[in-house]
Amino acid sequence: MTSDRRTLVAGNWKMHLRREEAQSYCRKLAASEPAEGGPEVALFPAFPLIPVLAAELEDTPIQWGGQDLHPEPSGAHTGDVSAAHLVDWGCRWVLCGHSERRRDHGEGDELVAAKVRAAQEHGLAPVLCVGETEEERAAGQTNAVLARQLESALPDLTRPAALAYEPVWAIGSGQTATPEIAQEAHAFLRQAVSEAADPTAGQELRILYGGSVNSSNCEILLAQPDIDGFLIGGASLDSAEFLDIIRRCGSSG
Repeated sequence: MTSDRRTLVAGNWKMHLRREEAQSYCRKLAASEPAEGGPEVALFPAFPLIPVLAAELEDTPIQWGGQDLHPEPSGAHTGDVSAAHLVDWGCRWVLCGHSERRRDHGEGDELVAAKVRAAQEHGLAPVLCVGETEEERAAGQTNAVLARQLESALPDLTRPAALAYEPVWAIGSGQTATPEIAQEAHAFLRQAVSEAADPTAGQELRILYGGSVNSSNCEILLAQPDIDGFLIGGASLDSAEFLDIIRRCGSSG
């Protein structure tokens, strides 16, 4: 990454951890000594755990966010959560278009773009998740898929936001994209934003890598010029491992 963009290390807990586990985890993070000039840190817990993070991390630099939101500000949408709900509990971030939402709930690009807009309108920074499947990569469609997923949300990515490149074939598989593969995708995304918005927006936007990131591979990935941090799944569930990643990213930044 470049020194102009601060590293962001984010943990996506998905549908894991219970209240007491989340409390213990947050207390360990809060008690750790942050490295001077270290990365920005954010956690994305399941919705019922957001109040736990709000209570435990309120006086720390650690941020938190929602794993999803509904594009409407309120209404008859059983089971959904609005941007206002997230803001009410101190969220700074929200994930939009994670591959598991696209897969499990059939979320398309237009719906994801509407969620990005809703987040921005309510003062939340969206993390737009993009990435290709193994079949799409084998067919040479990686750039086309990334461009399609990015296009409808681009107007709102010129404001505070982040991108997360998560090759679907690497999520939870233990299979990580090589640094060269990850860098190629990140460079493509940055160029696409620069061309569609403006070069300044492209250079300032943080692009995270997600896909079986751990303490063993985070430093070599972060050494790539267009990788600005991580959206971490499984490795973020272990507080000791997550803290080790944070420390290593601090020393690599």
